[in-house]
Amino acid sequence: MSVTRSDTAEAPGPTDTALRRRIAATLLPGFVGTTVPAWLEERLRNGLGGVCLFGQNVESAAQLRALTDAIYAANPDAVIAIDEEGGDVTRLYYDSGSPFPGNAVLGRLGDTDYTEAVARRVGEELHAVGVNLDLAPDVDINSNADNPVIGVRSFGSTPEVVAEQGAAWTRGLQSAGVAVCAKHFPGHGDTAQDSHLELPEVDLTVEQLRERELLPFRAVVAAGARTVMTSHILLPRIDPDLPATFSRAVVEDLLRGELGFTGVVVTDALDMHGASGDRGIPEAAVLALAAGCDLLCIGTENTDAQLAAIEDAIAVAIAAGRLGEDRVEEAAGRVRALADGVRADAAAHTAARSTADDRGRAADIDDADVERVLEAFDVSGYAASWLRDHHGRYSVVRVDTVANIAIGQAPWGPFAEVAVETATDRTRSRFATNPLVVFTEGDDPDLVLAAASPVLVVGKDNHRHAFAREAIDRLRAHRDDVLVVDMGWPSDDRAYADIATFGASRLIGRALIELLDRDDTGGTGDNP
Repeated sequence: MSVTRSDTAEAPGPTDTALRRRIAATLLPGFVGTTVPAWLEERLRNGLGGVCLFGQNVESAAQLRALTDAIYAANPDAVIAIDEEGGDVTRLYYDSGSPFPGNAVLGRLGDTDYTEAVARRVGEELHAVGVNLDLAPDVDINSNADNPVIGVRSFGSTPEVVAEQGAAWTRGLQSAGVAVCAKHFPGHGDTAQDSHLELPEVDLTVEQLRERELLPFRAVVAAGARTVMTSHILLPRIDPDLPATFSRAVVEDLLRGELGFTGVVVTDALDMHGASGDRGIPEAAVLALAAGCDLLCIGTENTDAQLAAIEDAIAVAIAAGRLGEDRVEEAAGRVRALADGVRADAAAHTAARSTADDRGRAADIDDADVERVLEAFDVSGYAASWLRDHHGRYSVVRVDTVANIAIGQAPWGPFAEVAVETATDRTRSRFATNPLVVFTEGDDPDLVLAAASPVLVVGKDNHRHAFAREAIDRLRAHRDDVLVVDMGWPSDDRAYADIATFGASRLIGRALIELLDRDDTGGTGDNP
């Protein structure tokens, strides 16, 4: 479908309440604050489809429950979504780091029962705080080790692993009465650009997509995924003009036609450059609905004025014949059906749930999870020797890179765990007692040489950042016994990853500390 602009049509009048409510039902904005602002409450009462929560909206489980209760009070049919991937991307634990392993570790373990159990625990926590849609799992295949936005959010680099694990995650989360949103259709794994910042291009044919990228989506659809999220990527061999979110060839022909998906199609955030960079959010919303999307994720810190502009743009497009009113009604109907479905799922889950199964929040990490995570680490022979020779005593260099927008500024790795140790007055690990140098891009290159031998370097995606590579090379040239840990997705040659952890959640950080603190008998020894 081609969509052209019209500057002469006027929006239907404000008395067309039914149409305005249908338009509102397709919108999923974010907002600033930890309580419902008055403008958002009013829009919810007038049929707004729901809200998307982010880390800045969450202070505690009790506060979040109060927030979702207020949203449901304004609109019992609201969809309340959150980006909780159970790993590096976390909103429930944005202040402390996630106690879950993340997809890349789960993929390396290859235990679908464990994956299903972890996802069920994530779902239980979301259910407890009133969230009914989780914008997860990420079922992109991370076939490009230089991918700046997927990486450890992926279950792996092969379609079989991602499909198997994605289906297990879907079953687990939805068993807790929370809907999944598998993303980012038709696959964001084979890119070297971040769609938050630019429009990535994936030069694959439909046949190539069928052989690889589409397999995990087929698996999650078969597993009952209630929603699927589109990506803001351009696939020129399928639609040379429009990104996937705006392409009927992608949404209607591939996702609905070929994969047989009948649920709600959710857009990735329309404030991302890959969607609205050269057209604005209101026009992006029109194009997304015209392509067949149903629920439009707007962004993180939206305002009443922004939503008014979006609703007006959609109404003008309908008046001009650029967008069918029946298309908006279809989208709104699917969103209502989703709300009805998840409400029934949540009620059934609450009725069936046994208090004996209530683990509460996972803030206290289980030792069993630590042991499972350790199984996924890739530890080189050099690293094993270093650990034996330098048990407990070393200098630490923390390489801080700019986190991608999806992850945000959540605490990460062993540093997140040390912060929790300190805040809770727990016995401090040996790792925490060692001298620390924090190195970021733009720092004096000689700063890293403040670390005395032996040296432990901890970073994420080390190979992708020139300043990180240069710092590590400098240390290796000027210091004896340098051990490099990569808590992101390492390069295939492991040149900057003597230990690869495949994630940087707080749980993985605890596991790394456990590995570092163990003596050569396998015990953790006594703190000095």
